Amino acid sequence: MAQIKVTLVKSTIGSTQTQKDTVAALGLKKIRSFRVHEDTPAIQGQIKKVSHLVKVETL
Repeated sequence: MAQIKVTLVKSTIGSTQTQKDTVAALGLKKIRSFRVHEDTPAIQGQIKKVSHLVKVETL
């Protein structure tokens, strides 16, 4: 399965609580922190929800 690198590029200040929870569920804490995830439909849904806060790269 393909892997994707998700990087937090914008602060969650001013975001809704569900968006903050989604960022935390992706394992992102500080700006420029990143995590590598398997490219699954669940992860894609989370990324879509906070697409304005993260940058996604395919590995």
